[in-house]
Amino acid sequence: MSETATAASFEATLHVRADRAGAVIDRNIYGSFAEHLGRGVYEGIWVGPESPIPNTRGLRNDVIAALRKLELSVLRWPGGCFADEYHWRDGIGVRSSRPRRANSSWGGVETNEFGTHEFMDFAEQIGAEPYVNVNVGSGTPREMMEWLEYMTSDTDSALAQLRRQNGRPQPWKVKFIGIGNEAWGCGGNMRPEQYADEYRRYAAFVKKYGDDNFVKIAVGPSDEDYAWTEVVMKQAAKHIDGLSLHYYTLPTGDWKAKGSATDFGEAEWRSTLSRTLRMDTFISKHSAIMDKYDAERRVSLVVDEWGTWYDASPGTARGALYQQNTLRDALVAAINLNLFNQHAARVRMAASAQAINVLQALILTEHAEMVLTPTYHVFEMYKVHHGATLLELDMNAPAYGSGAEALPSMHASASRDARGVVHVSLVNLDPRRRADVTLTLRGHGARGASGRVLTGPSINALNDFGSSSVQPSSLNVTATGDRATASLPPRSVSVLSIE
Repeated sequence: MSETATAASFEATLHVRADRAGAVIDRNIYGSFAEHLGRGVYEGIWVGPESPIPNTRGLRNDVIAALRKLELSVLRWPGGCFADEYHWRDGIGVRSSRPRRANSSWGGVETNEFGTHEFMDFAEQIGAEPYVNVNVGSGTPREMMEWLEYMTSDTDSALAQLRRQNGRPQPWKVKFIGIGNEAWGCGGNMRPEQYADEYRRYAAFVKKYGDDNFVKIAVGPSDEDYAWTEVVMKQAAKHIDGLSLHYYTLPTGDWKAKGSATDFGEAEWRSTLSRTLRMDTFISKHSAIMDKYDAERRVSLVVDEWGTWYDASPGTARGALYQQNTLRDALVAAINLNLFNQHAARVRMAASAQAINVLQALILTEHAEMVLTPTYHVFEMYKVHHGATLLELDMNAPAYGSGAEALPSMHASASRDARGVVHVSLVNLDPRRRADVTLTLRGHGARGASGRVLTGPSINALNDFGSSSVQPSSLNVTATGDRATASLPPRSVSVLSIE
């Protein structure tokens, strides 16, 4: 499906209520996730100080620069399923003396070259808040306590002294602590009642070692497991600061045959977008349950695993989870980020899965080469929403498709930043028709406008090593008084900025 085959268009109208301010969009919504599997950490982040690939203390310079530009807010580590088999003492001290352990979750051997010091160094270099997932499944409260003390204590305790001996004189700032991961599955096959008790026990031993309190994040549900949310919130809400939610978009909905990352047609395009739109229902229903036990919305809903999951790319190991990233993934990312913006009153942190070389990656590497994926560019374009104030938006647009397969042709969110500029992010889901958009603003007079757009020559367009066909470009926006107009290409993500 090429651009030359898309002459048709449709009209869409949007009304942005700049006079109705909503919640602040927490910049921590724009986070990601790095787990020890495939080439996500080793090669993707860590190459070692002796590598010919340019690095700073073993960490890839090109990846650091790219993530700094992205202003990635949060990075979650070490898992994922790997977190509940990870013992932090394996990853400190002289690297050549660290034990090699079988990676029972994803296969192969974990060298432990990349541990606490390396992760914290990486988080500091890219400017992201570290989000540390502690081991509940095979660990103990004492192990967790000692890790938190090691990282954050500025006393003369044995653990703080050990950190200093290992090369870090001052404590790290660690704000976010995940207490377990997917306890209903790979993190222990627990019942919600069992996990609620375990969470309360672990939370009691999250002690304060520095000036800042930890934000404690409990294991929440997978997609539509509303019973899990009900039980955990009922039994432990007052001890919880954040409740996680995991949902992966599969084109088929079948974990045994998820579909190809690159070889697909319009039917798979439509089914993927349809399934990712379910995120809105999941957030709404889990939030309603949370409201029963937390009417003040003190507890954040933390969507710390989200993204597309396809069959492994040919020639890669099952546990590597390497997949290419097309324009379809860019639209999935934009829709989800719009949804997180829309639910900013409850959703205050999220982490895409994953940052590098795994699942819906922001960055792909191959030895010394690096490529920025279409998903990366969406995150970069959406930086304008970081810390901005959500604005109410009403939209009228025809459906894409018909009958039971009909989808909205447009998806959007809007915000106003600290300078007073209104930003509207728009997704044209229709792969064939241009969207002629008329936008009116109530309570905001337009002095000028600009835009950026991300699209490609086909629904399968991707960025590969040596060639990139999905790149942001400028978009013409006309603004007069309280009105702005723009023509959005088919299969595109756009951001309009109205001063």
